[in-house]
Amino acid sequence: MGKLDGKVAIVTGAARGLGRGYARHLASLGAKVAVSDLNLRSYQEFEAEAHAMTGDSTVDEIRSGGGDALGFEFDIGDRDQVFAMVEDVKKQWGRVDVLVANAGGGRGKPAETTATLVPPDLLELVTRMNFYGTVHSCSAVAPHMKEQRSGRIVTVASYAGSVAGIGGGYAHYGANKAAIAHYTRYLAQELGPFGINANCIAPGVIATARIVQLVGGNAGGNKAAEDIAVRRFGTVEDCAKVIEFLVTDLSDYVTGALIPIDGGWNRAG
Repeated sequence: MGKLDGKVAIVTGAARGLGRGYARHLASLGAKVAVSDLNLRSYQEFEAEAHAMTGDSTVDEIRSGGGDALGFEFDIGDRDQVFAMVEDVKKQWGRVDVLVANAGGGRGKPAETTATLVPPDLLELVTRMNFYGTVHSCSAVAPHMKEQRSGRIVTVASYAGSVAGIGGGYAHYGANKAAIAHYTRYLAQELGPFGINANCIAPGVIATARIVQLVGGNAGGNKAAEDIAVRRFGTVEDCAKVIEFLVTDLSDYVTGALIPIDGGWNRAG
């Protein structure tokens, strides 16, 4: 018996990296998993991501492992498409128990995305991907969870949402992640009386295949890890285990929390 047998989960931004890890982990716990992304094969953009895949998509990986999965391709910033996806999941599987609102990310270079210099088009794009996408996803699942009087929502912020980087680059991304964290506190207050828990995770440097390719690996000797208490980058599984805690009965009395998954990163700014 898996901890999530009979449960239905939705993971956004699950074509690669952390989202893929969350979807696969929830499936291993017994959940039926709806996988969504703008492109279900976006892993092809990075050689290391493509090499990590064991199937044509996250959906195929889950199915080949004996699990049940659905795939959806759409823009997370489009409210109507998000609601349509959730309705399709409900029609197919009859319920929605878990949402991991993982879709998001940054765009642009640090030097061009400081607080006063970020171009309007990048500001709009990153806000649409991160904050709007999270709000749309939570708004779409909430009525179904309220009707069931149960549900677990996990939103995804970032270390960058709590600490401003030196030089002020990626301000648009960090500000959106901070907004997601605070939005989740409001979400918890609204949904708590309906038996729904809402929490937010804030990953630090996590060694997805993409980050390994861009940053240079997860070795303990990597200089970038020197400011991390445990002296290593995080792994997808480090994050997935916290997701497991938040979507099972282990966290029944935890809601409205922001949980760092950063190994004790001590960067002052």
